[in-house]
Amino acid sequence: MEPTFSSIPHHDLLTLLIQLAVLLFVARLMGELAVRLDQPSVIGEIVAGIVIGPSLLSGLFPALGSWLVPHTPTQSYLLETFSLVGVLLLMLLTGIETDISLMRRQMRSALGVSLGGLLLPFISGLALGLLLPESMLVREDQRTVFALFLAIAMSISAIPVIAKVLMELNLLRRGIGQTIIAAAMVDDTIGWILLSVVSGLASGAAISAVALVEAFLVVIGFLLVSLTVGLWLVRRVLYAVQSRFTIQYHTTTVIVFLMFLWGAVSLLLGLEALLGAFFMGILLAQIPSLNNDVVHALEHVTLSIFAPVFFAVAGLKVNIPALLRPDLLVLTFVVIGFATFGKILGVYTGARAIGGSDHWTALFYGSGLNARGSMGIVVAAIGLSLGVLTQEMFSMIVVMAVTTSLMAPLLLRWTVQHITPDPEELARLRQEEANRDNLAINLHRVLLPLRAGGQAVATRAVEVNILQRLEVHNRELDVTLLTVSPYEARQTAAQWLADLTRQHEGLRAASRKVIVGDNPGDAILNEASRDYDLMVIGVSEGRATTDVLFTPIVDYLVRLSSVPVLLVAGHNVQPDWRPRRILVPTNGSLAARRAAQFAFALAGEQDEVYVLRVVERNVSAQYLESGTLLIRQMAVARQSVDDLIKHAEAFGAAASGDIQIGTEPEKVILEYAAQHRADLIVVGTSVTAQGERLYMGPRVERILRDALCPVLVLNNC
Repeated sequence: MEPTFSSIPHHDLLTLLIQLAVLLFVARLMGELAVRLDQPSVIGEIVAGIVIGPSLLSGLFPALGSWLVPHTPTQSYLLETFSLVGVLLLMLLTGIETDISLMRRQMRSALGVSLGGLLLPFISGLALGLLLPESMLVREDQRTVFALFLAIAMSISAIPVIAKVLMELNLLRRGIGQTIIAAAMVDDTIGWILLSVVSGLASGAAISAVALVEAFLVVIGFLLVSLTVGLWLVRRVLYAVQSRFTIQYHTTTVIVFLMFLWGAVSLLLGLEALLGAFFMGILLAQIPSLNNDVVHALEHVTLSIFAPVFFAVAGLKVNIPALLRPDLLVLTFVVIGFATFGKILGVYTGARAIGGSDHWTALFYGSGLNARGSMGIVVAAIGLSLGVLTQEMFSMIVVMAVTTSLMAPLLLRWTVQHITPDPEELARLRQEEANRDNLAINLHRVLLPLRAGGQAVATRAVEVNILQRLEVHNRELDVTLLTVSPYEARQTAAQWLADLTRQHEGLRAASRKVIVGDNPGDAILNEASRDYDLMVIGVSEGRATTDVLFTPIVDYLVRLSSVPVLLVAGHNVQPDWRPRRILVPTNGSLAARRAAQFAFALAGEQDEVYVLRVVERNVSAQYLESGTLLIRQMAVARQSVDDLIKHAEAFGAAASGDIQIGTEPEKVILEYAAQHRADLIVVGTSVTAQGERLYMGPRVERILRDALCPVLVLNNC
C-alpha cells in the first residue's frame, strides 16, 4: 500500500486549536475551583467538559458548540489523539509511582478486592442487560451480547481517574493506594480480555473456552516478557542514551519513546495501549539511573496540560439533555444505581471476606474502584461502533461512567478520614518524606573522575568507603570511573584506569570510561551533564595558594559543574578507617541542611552523628550577651538543631545536637571534632561560578586545611 500524506483541513485544525485552548483553560479554572472547595481537581476538570459540551453551553448555543465539540470524524480523531497521549502519560506516571514490593505485600487484599469488584458488578450488569426493555436494544437477537457489554462496562474501573485522585490526596504511596491500583489493574486486564471476546461475538464469532484461555495466556506472556526482556531492553536503552548522547532532554525523549513502543506492543497483542504504558512505568521504576528530575518534569507537563484535557474530553461526551425523557431518565438512574451498588458491595465483600480488611478500608476500596471514567466510555464507544448499543444506551453508560468518576473523589476523601495508618506505614511514609529531597538517598549515577598520580591513597580509600555506604540506600548505584586522555595516550590511559578499577573493587556497579580529549575540565563537565546526580572529586591537602584552592582543574570543575559535587579530602586515614563518628556543622542554611541529610544517610546503625551549631559572637555585640540578641540567636540555633535531629530520626540515624558560642566558628568546629574524636566532618556549601577563582569562605577552607580527620564538602549547584 502506498503511503498517503495529507494535511489537516484548515477548518479542522483551527477547530482543534480552539477546542484545546478552551478545554485546557476551563479545565484548569474549574480544577482550581474544585481545590478551593476542598475537592480533587479532577472533579472540576470533568465538570468543565460537561459545562462546555452539549449538556450546557454547546447545547444552548449551537453556533458556539460548532467550535467547541467535534462535528466531523477528523475533528473527533484529532481531539481523541491528544486525549490519548494524556492518558498514556498518566498511566506511565502511575506505573512509575507503583511500588512492586509494597504491592506484593498487599497482594492478598488486592486479590480479594479485585475478585469481589469483578464478580458482583458483572453479575448485576448481566442481569440488568437481560431485564432492560426491548426498546433499549438494537436487535432482539443480540440481547446476550448487549447484556455482556453492559456487564463489562460495570465491571471495569478507571485507573487514570483513581490514580489522579490518589495523587492529589497523597494516597498513592499508602498501602491502601497501592492495593487499589493493583486491584484496578487486575479488574481492567480481565475486563479487556472479556471485551475482546465479546466484541468477537458481536461480529459473529463463536465464544469458546479456547479463546478465553488464549486471551489470558497473552496477558500473562506480555507481563513475563515485560519483566524480563522488557526490563533488559529498558536498561540497555537508557544506559546507551545516558552514556553516549549529548543532546539535551534525551532521557525524556527515550521515556516517551518506550511508552509509545510498549503501548503499541500491547495493542498488537489485542490489549489496551494503557496497559502497555502502565507496564512501562513499572519497568522504568526499576531502573536506578532514571533521573528523578525527568520524572518530575513529565509529571508537571502531564498533570498541568495533558491530563486536564483528557478529563475534560470525558465530560465533553456527556449529553444530559438527550436523556431527559422520563423513561430514559429513570433507566439512567437505574444503570447508575446498579453500577454503584454492585461495585461497592462487591469490592466491600471481597475485601472483608478474602482480604481481611476492616469496614472503612473495604469501603474505601469500593469507593475508588467505583469510578469508570474513560474506560466505561471506551466500552460504550466500542459497543456503539459494533451496533450493539443504541445511542440512548450509549449516553446512559457515558453518564454512568462520568457520574461514578465524580462520586469517587468525594467518597474516597470521606472514607479515608476514618482509616488510621498503622505505625509501620507511618514510619515508612515519614522515611519517604525525609528521603524526598535527600541527595544521598536519591542517587542513581555518580561520576568519579580519576587522574594518574594525582590522588592520595588515603583519599581514594575514603571515596570507596563513602560510595559503598551510599550503595546501601541505592541498590544499583551506577558509578562511572572516568579519565580524560590525549589521543596518542588513550591505550595507556585505558590500561591505567583498568588497573585503578581494581582498587575500587568494593563498588558493586563501577564501570570505567576513557574520553579522548585535550581539555580534561570541559570533557569532565560535559560527561557530568549526561544525567549524573553527583560528581565525586578527591582533593589533596596543602594545595591552596593565592590563586588556587585545590588545583586549577578541580577549582574549575567545582565552579562550573551542573551537578552537585562532593569533595573528598582524606586526612589521617588508617587502613581500617570507618566513619563511626560524623560531625556536621550547621548554620541553618539549605546547603548545611543538605550536608546533614547526606551525613545521616552515611551513618550506619552503630554510628553517631553530631550536629553542631556555632553561634558567632563578635566583639561589638558582647555587651548584648545578657540581652535579647543572644537569647534570640540561641533560640534560632536550638530550633535548627532540633529540626535536624528529628530529620535524623526519620533516617534511623543516631544523632545528638550541640550549640557552642565562639568568635571563630571554624576554630570551635575543629576543637569540637578533636574533642569528640570525629572520624569524618561533612560540611555544605553553595558555590556558583563567580569570577575566575574558587572561594568557599574562610570557614570551609580552614576546616579543609586543619582538620585531623577526612572532610567531605558537598557543594549543591
